[in-house]
Amino acid sequence: MAPAWEADPSALFQRRLGRPAEELGNSDGNDECPDIWQLDNGDVAVIGRDLTAVYRTRLPHGVNLAPDERLVVIPGNMLSAAKKDIPDA
Repeated sequence: MAPAWEADPSALFQRRLGRPAEELGNSDGNDECPDIWQLDNGDVAVIGRDLTAVYRTRLPHGVNLAPDERLVVIPGNMLSAAKKDIPDA
């Protein structure tokens, strides 16, 4: 059975959701740049720290990670700054 959703690797970055990491104080502009982007197909790309190995054994009941998925963490203020750019369901 095919998954209900599959990421489209041909989708392109369309627009940043929220504000740049450096503007929020979450980056010095060099090598750490957490970010949130809407892709041209409507999906969302999140750039953050890969903490899959740390959280894999501590996931809440009913939360699962497929072998090809990663759990990433971004600063909370970054998601809050993106709220205005995220449409209501």
